[in-house]
Amino acid sequence: MSRPMRILILGGTTEARMLAERLAGDPTIAPILSLAGRTNNPALPDIPYRIGGFGGIAGLISYMRTESIDFVIDATHPFAEQMSAHAEAACRETSVPLALFTRPPWMPCDGDCWSEVENATAAALALGAIPRRVFLTVGRLQLPAFAAAPMHHFLIRTIDAPEPPPKLPSYRLLLARGPFSLADEIALMEAEKIDILVSKNSGGAATYPKIEAARKLGIPVILMRPPARAEVPCFHDLEAILGFIGDGAHQPPPEPRGV
Repeated sequence: MSRPMRILILGGTTEARMLAERLAGDPTIAPILSLAGRTNNPALPDIPYRIGGFGGIAGLISYMRTESIDFVIDATHPFAEQMSAHAEAACRETSVPLALFTRPPWMPCDGDCWSEVENATAAALALGAIPRRVFLTVGRLQLPAFAAAPMHHFLIRTIDAPEPPPKLPSYRLLLARGPFSLADEIALMEAEKIDILVSKNSGGAATYPKIEAARKLGIPVILMRPPARAEVPCFHDLEAILGFIGDGAHQPPPEPRGV
């Protein structure tokens, strides 16, 4: 009997968890979910998993060879630029197929007032010099860039508390994990007297209500564009990526790869 196809899912997202749940119990596939470990108390799947970094491209290559990985699914956050680049390089070196399973970015609707920028540094600059009350939802790693805009008051929402604390003269920290409702987002922005929202354009439904709330309240939005991803097969739909994996699982298994 052919051995199951060994799939490494680079995760940490809702998409990765959905994929892991659907692959659990499939006798033709042996999935492993990899979590970066940047979020406390992550939701753990009913499949084998690992937590922590690989040690760069060389470490990922070593892991893939040791574990006889046949296929890599990059289901990381759309802004996990370094991990995606490492996956591309490691798969190229080992000739292991790579596919993306990611959410599409949000697209503007009538009534949206968006300014799109390349990164957090540009977002901080785009806030301008006039003091504003800013709803900042860009994740912990991007917060240092906003030290360049100390004239503003920031409502910072993150899942876990940033370490070290932000070097901002005026801010309030709100720890919360989505999904968020539209009614709650409107109530929060009204209570905090928010003037402008700053976010990553990370797509998905869980945090989209903040975009809807800004539209309904006439609040402008600064959106950081997602970085360019590898030119490999890309899927936004769970059934589509499952079909793609299934096609590969029914192919003859590859020869074992040497170290």
